[in-house]
Amino acid sequence: MNTLTVKADINSLNDVLSFITSELEANDCPAKVQMQIEISIEEIFVNIAHYAYPPKEGDAVVGFELTDDGIISITFTDRGVPYDPLKKPDPDITVPASERKIGGLGIYMTKQSMDKLWYEYRDGQNILTMQKNIRG
Repeated sequence: MNTLTVKADINSLNDVLSFITSELEANDCPAKVQMQIEISIEEIFVNIAHYAYPPKEGDAVVGFELTDDGIISITFTDRGVPYDPLKKPDPDITVPASERKIGGLGIYMTKQSMDKLWYEYRDGQNILTMQKNIRG
């Protein structure tokens, strides 16, 4: 697994996106799938940057792995406040946006875009993993 360690800060988002984008391009990821993955990366990392270490600072580790059958796994690890974003109820997208509660739409979009998504808290770390088949 290739990894990148960055400060869990919004200013590190471009480094995270560059890391993942270069990995996806090196593995001939289709443009549409790459866009779905990048949007999901942004959503997850921004949540870590905003909520993992209040009011302190800390690091986040982003891991990338590709299996021989075209399944990518992207893992986010931090030692921040324990939080499972997947437990947040999905927003009711049948309600007009102006009437919906704020929050939750980005995680919902990530759930819809990825093939598999799971969270665990282990050894004092939040670990969120997402998988996507880039070969269809």
